[in-house]
Amino acid sequence: MTEAAAAGARALDVICLGRAAVDLYGQQLGGRFEDVQTFAKYLGGSSANVAFGLARLGLRSSMLSRVGNEQMGRFVREALAGAGVDVSHLATDPQRLTALVLLGIAGRDDFPHIFYREHCADMGLASDDFDAAYIASSRMLAITGTHMSSPSTAAAVMKAVALARAHGTRVVLDIDYRPVLWGLAGAGDGASRFVASSAVTARMEPLLPHCDLIVGTEEEIRIAGGDEDLDTAVQAIRDASAATIVVKRGAAGCTIHSDAGATFDVPGFPVEVLNTLGAGDAFLAGLLSGHLAGSDWQRAATIGNACGALVVSRHGCAPALPSKVEIEDFLARAAGIRRPDLDARLRHLHDATTNRRPRQDLYVLAFDHRRQLEDLAGSWGLPVAQISRLKGLVADAVDRVAARVSYRERLGVIVDERYGEAVLSRMTHQGYWVGRAIEIPGSRPLELEPRNSAGLPLLGWPANHVVKCLVFYHPDDPLDLRLAQEERVTELWHDTQALGRELLLEIVASGRGQQVDDASLTRALRRFYNLGIRPAWWKLEPPSPGAWPRIQDVIMEFDPHCNGVLLLGLDAPESQLSAGFEQAAPFPICRGFAVGRSIFGHPAREWMRGQVGDAQLVEDIATRYERLIDLWRRLRP
Repeated sequence: MTEAAAAGARALDVICLGRAAVDLYGQQLGGRFEDVQTFAKYLGGSSANVAFGLARLGLRSSMLSRVGNEQMGRFVREALAGAGVDVSHLATDPQRLTALVLLGIAGRDDFPHIFYREHCADMGLASDDFDAAYIASSRMLAITGTHMSSPSTAAAVMKAVALARAHGTRVVLDIDYRPVLWGLAGAGDGASRFVASSAVTARMEPLLPHCDLIVGTEEEIRIAGGDEDLDTAVQAIRDASAATIVVKRGAAGCTIHSDAGATFDVPGFPVEVLNTLGAGDAFLAGLLSGHLAGSDWQRAATIGNACGALVVSRHGCAPALPSKVEIEDFLARAAGIRRPDLDARLRHLHDATTNRRPRQDLYVLAFDHRRQLEDLAGSWGLPVAQISRLKGLVADAVDRVAARVSYRERLGVIVDERYGEAVLSRMTHQGYWVGRAIEIPGSRPLELEPRNSAGLPLLGWPANHVVKCLVFYHPDDPLDLRLAQEERVTELWHDTQALGRELLLEIVASGRGQQVDDASLTRALRRFYNLGIRPAWWKLEPPSPGAWPRIQDVIMEFDPHCNGVLLLGLDAPESQLSAGFEQAAPFPICRGFAVGRSIFGHPAREWMRGQVGDAQLVEDIATRYERLIDLWRRLRP
């Protein structure tokens, strides 16, 4: 059967059986692990990393393991599913906790880590967690040697392998040897890579004859082969198995011992190393992706080496795993890249193709207004506390629309922290797309709230909050003003990039004494792109009909991975918005709207005057919101 036929005949490319955990990476680098103060939470576990990496490279991977019935287990499940991994066989263990690993970067060659895996969920994997149909649905089964360390998980592994052999599913062994996980090193010595053990070798032996591919570091090959001499260990594995054997050699690349008897080296990529943890998982994901695409071992290993090179230059493992687009770009330019982490193009491709949520039309109700609502409340002698209450009722209107439409996942809100803190938390927990305002209303030059150096405040925001920043900007503004605006936006861009937050940049060019023509917004966008700023979203006032082709062209020129443009309302009447929608809808780069006062403005004024009650306010806003959504959906090709 050809590769293409095999791909079409089976629902999955690779089932990854093994470790699924949470990694907590120390954020202070170069010091003692004892002195680390804060940790970043990532998906972890060798098998989960491989499944995650395969999905990012475009393959259909599935996770066969267990997680705990707690928040960490749900995090692992959601992280895998979010990347496109099938989690139908990621069981929830009612008794065990999800595995946890603490990791640090204490120096160039010092990567301490502590495994919290006592009676952990992934080691609860049982033989009845899967059946023959599931194993037969995949082209490959990738298993971890760690799961041979206990009788129950070893039995599950051997059952899976037997089913794979019976149904033509190829078997890959990732030796994955950590002495501490076999009880051969102290609890605090998680970084230990090799302790000779005939018992471990004996546990591995039953697997070897059934494997089509065996992958490991030099230390892992020595433990699987039962000899401290590498060549002798390779020969011992060859005597037991006809598998292709891949020896990972870190920066030097890898050595392939093919099933046809040939041995050859595939060089690595000379990049500067920040963190070696997870590089092997990245290598295996890349190797398998190339192999399953029909590449020869030389090309497949080159892809694997490239994946490993990118991961060692970054913090963490799973979040550092590259996309297919990113790998192709790196391979085309690798000779000139020593610091992938500092390469602006790679950094942007990584963020745009891995971290951003899928691009789709959004219908956003923006009620982050502060100054306008303060003025409105003041005009009626109302306390500002009424603004917070109003925002809660606007959120009720969003809930009302969500309850009666079939496209709830496309609904979103933009809210401020000053008066909408409770709404932000509520909308986040309910799963809406959430934009969060950061600018001080009306500031020109731009000022941010609560402070202009935004990095630390952003660190306290939920990771899925999109940073919304409105800047009143025209490319013909006075030079001093324009430079001040650009400096502030550039600083914010760097902060959002460093913290993995999406940026929505709202540009309002009109109403400040400058003439706006077909080229004004395009010139503004081009200027920010030339400054290196590539926001996930643009929010723009409805431009003139002749401006849309220019806007689409400039975004596609600089950032074809941009999520797109959302239209703002500027308190325009519905008839005017309708005309703007009609002009925008034919252009794919426009992905919907983020409209505020045009929806809630009139009902809010009536409510503050005491002319309508809470229930009428909510229904009026919901009706206007849903009517605007229907208008956009009718116009959209």
